Amino acid sequence: MEDFRQNLEYRVPENFNFAIDVMDAWAQEAPDKLAMLWTNDKDEEIHYTFADIKKESDKAASFFQQLGIVKGDMVMLILKRRHEFWTCMMALNKIGAVAIPATFLLTAKDIIYRCGKASIKAIVTCGDEEITGHVNAAMPECPSVKHRISIGPFIPKGWHDLHQGMQNAPAFVNHYTDRNVNDYMLMYFTSGTSGEPKMVIHDNTYAIGHIATAAFWHNLHPDSLHLTIADTGWGKAAWGKLYGQWFVGATLFVYDHEKFTPADILHKIEQYKVTSLCAPPTIFRFLIREDLSKYDLSSLQYCTTAGEALNGAVFDKFYQQTGIKLKEGFGQTETTLTLGIFPWMETKPGSMGVPNPQYDVALIKNDGSLEPVTEPGQIGQIALRTDRRRQLGLFRGYYRNEALTKSVWHDNYYFTGDLAYFDEDGYYWFVGRADDVIKSSGYRIGPFEVESALMTHPSVVECAITGVPDPIRGEVVKATIVLAREWKDKASEELIIELQNHVKRETAPYKYPRVIEFVDELPKTTSGKIRRVEIRKRDHQKQ
Repeated sequence: MEDFRQNLEYRVPENFNFAIDVMDAWAQEAPDKLAMLWTNDKDEEIHYTFADIKKESDKAASFFQQLGIVKGDMVMLILKRRHEFWTCMMALNKIGAVAIPATFLLTAKDIIYRCGKASIKAIVTCGDEEITGHVNAAMPECPSVKHRISIGPFIPKGWHDLHQGMQNAPAFVNHYTDRNVNDYMLMYFTSGTSGEPKMVIHDNTYAIGHIATAAFWHNLHPDSLHLTIADTGWGKAAWGKLYGQWFVGATLFVYDHEKFTPADILHKIEQYKVTSLCAPPTIFRFLIREDLSKYDLSSLQYCTTAGEALNGAVFDKFYQQTGIKLKEGFGQTETTLTLGIFPWMETKPGSMGVPNPQYDVALIKNDGSLEPVTEPGQIGQIALRTDRRRQLGLFRGYYRNEALTKSVWHDNYYFTGDLAYFDEDGYYWFVGRADDVIKSSGYRIGPFEVESALMTHPSVVECAITGVPDPIRGEVVKATIVLAREWKDKASEELIIELQNHVKRETAPYKYPRVIEFVDELPKTTSGKIRRVEIRKRDHQKQ
């Protein structure tokens, strides 16, 4: 660990482009090396070597150039887990255009919002009548969009056919000669646990920042077959299905499916002998409810999780059933891996780990004083100090919104909005979003600690802890709970009392939920994060 802290060094060239300087280099040095193994829920299968990736991305880049897409143009990709996503991402990178991955759940209203905010020039989508229908419905209010492109099989009238365009395109000539490492490369509209989506813009250094994600957190190498379970429309795909993994020469395993079924995921891991798995805790919560003894998971060597805090109960059960200790990590759409449990470290279930040394991580008192937290156990906001050296992988700002950028990036710190504390060994522990902390009778209660206590009860599949107004205590703790199938008919006052007493035994009694509501599902963002703000809003409306 000390060697990692002292000697991790990045030499960032002035001119750098991931598609050209990494992927095309792999195609030259190891053309037959498998870059991606793609399969879907129809048992179709495609193997892409690094030479294949270069060949296909060159064709797509030439086609985009023919349409007049140039350096700096914004292109939105709504491609689910189709293999064309990777082709288009590399093609846009090669010509200096800015890729905007987007979820397939966008409605016409969402598309209008994004096109208006970012001046999107082209949209590439699956050949899905529902998706293309939403795009078409949005077009009267999207004057910036000049081209609509479908990957098929459905090609609406007035749309370009990506594959036909690639087939007819001339040989690729790279006109992006003035490329610079600081050029914009990628933009995400954050899924947003509160408020409207923000435009997070990254330059070409973002790809370099993910070397640590893949090499030192996922623990990947050229013989790895790595599966990250994520739709390509959100930032976790860039974390686990693209830059860092191909930097180290690993093979991406992509399972394209319409509906998440835990048994199908386990079958694919068994069938293709996947060696490395990364998924949010929500996915692992569903996996451990399957009978894992029915599957041969012996190929799995390493598993990681991020996207939300990991409950200790999930860690324990997965370890009991597989012998693998989940390695947690923390970061945001605005960053690459910021904290993590690295391979040489002892795992502490529920801890996010220690700072990735490419970042200057600080824990700042959440009282506006800008004073750092110095004692173990004290809660502060995770922040990155930005004045001493470049924070490689940190976003450039919120696109076209200087005021919003300054609200989180000021006084030489970028403030993540996430609260945590560190223990005597320097391990960080998640408390909650700054605006999720509950203040009850003078106590400050983080939602995660109560959620972790509830998750150890067998009846609980998922839960969200929020505060509801109370005339005496200011706020009281409320638990919104999704019950396991076999417990749904037992939802009763007796179960509520049982769960309250369970929390009192598992953590400090004052934290127990005085209000419990059973629901069929929790409100979530498109990336799967629980929207506690929506639960709070509903409760306020009810009151």
